[in-house]
Amino acid sequence: MTHYKPYPAYRKSGVEWIGDVPEHWDVKRLRQVASFTNSGIDKKSYEDQEQVSLCNYTDVYYNEFITADMPFMLATASKVEIEQFTLKKGDLIITKDSEDPSDIGIPALVVEDAPGVVCGYHLTLIRSVELATARLLHRVLQSTPTHAYFYIESPGITRYGLGQDVIGDLRVCMPPENEIVRIADCIDRETKRIDSLITKKTRFLELLKEKRQALITHAVTKGLDPNVKMRDSGVEWIGDVPDEFDDSKIKYVVDSMEQGWSPQCESIAATENEWGVLKVGCVNGGTFNPKENKLLPEDLIPDPNLGLVAGDVIVSRANTRELVGGCAVIHSDYPKLLLCDKLYRLRPNEKILSEFLARVIQVYGRPEIETDASGTSASMVNISMSTIRDLRFCLPTIEKQCGILSRITSLTGRLDLITAKTQLSIDLLKKRRSAFITAAVTGQIDLREPA
Repeated sequence: MTHYKPYPAYRKSGVEWIGDVPEHWDVKRLRQVASFTNSGIDKKSYEDQEQVSLCNYTDVYYNEFITADMPFMLATASKVEIEQFTLKKGDLIITKDSEDPSDIGIPALVVEDAPGVVCGYHLTLIRSVELATARLLHRVLQSTPTHAYFYIESPGITRYGLGQDVIGDLRVCMPPENEIVRIADCIDRETKRIDSLITKKTRFLELLKEKRQALITHAVTKGLDPNVKMRDSGVEWIGDVPDEFDDSKIKYVVDSMEQGWSPQCESIAATENEWGVLKVGCVNGGTFNPKENKLLPEDLIPDPNLGLVAGDVIVSRANTRELVGGCAVIHSDYPKLLLCDKLYRLRPNEKILSEFLARVIQVYGRPEIETDASGTSASMVNISMSTIRDLRFCLPTIEKQCGILSRITSLTGRLDLITAKTQLSIDLLKKRRSAFITAAVTGQIDLREPA
């Protein structure tokens, strides 16, 4: 942002977390420039109410802008609620409460009238008289000072929420009317440019991920010798495999396969010397994260048989469709971290290396898992123990497994480095985006003239 100049003169805003503002700007409370109302329309349907489309919490949380053609869920509302909460162009909606205070105050701007769509529960609807003001307020609500204010002012222990006074007392830096549209347009233009770069880099990450998986798949199923005699694997999508690989199933290369339990745990994680129960997210990403656990209450007797030792392979039994079947190798002993019921624990025998077993599940298991996963919700599907136990694959010798794993490490190392650098650049772009919005809405940069 070095090419943007500051305003000629500044004055004290009177608000510590805002600092100085342009001399000709006003600092107002949100209640002075807009009205706001909490919605009480929940997801349930009632016979004496009219059917509506419900803009709910996740619609707002995951979308910067709300349009009428989004796939809203169906619900019902009273005539009074429909009149009060039907979405109109220029409406702002923010998340009002959450289990995580950092998720509070996330805004979305309604960019067109949406007849039949109402604002749902756990959300606050904000309305201003002018569309230009709404566009500016949208960016104010995205700014770092606003996030900090909401974070501090959202009390709670297990759930946090914004009170009406907190929302109304939010300080808003207001430029003169003839500058608002110019500032909003500049913010839109710059954020779109940054978003375009983020989209391109995100797509590049997806391609790197696909290439990485292809390299792993080829190494695990074809081995390292391009001249070795091949035979039909019997699995259509795999094709030929080295003749020296043995046909096998997971149940023949593991000594045991266990499922965990589901006690009612504390919301905090266990310390190193406390008993904890792992969460399913401990395997997300392909590496084990021991911090993803919940503290076991003192009145519950732990089962040491559900702990982990080095060499165990844990598999996600129940998760989203994308993450179910994800696995990770345990490299240290964790006797006090117990399996939850959404995880399977496999203990390999002398026929297979733990790392190779994880690769086998990753490569051979994905199509089977996609086919066998069941569940009534896309957010949580399950795979049975038999899906893993009966998984067919081709097994090389231990010596060959060592060579394949070494080759995989060599091939993926460079891709992982490029991936890390690309992800870092995306993170920096997101920070730049946030910094630009904050600078624009607090008057740190002058957007009245082209930069």
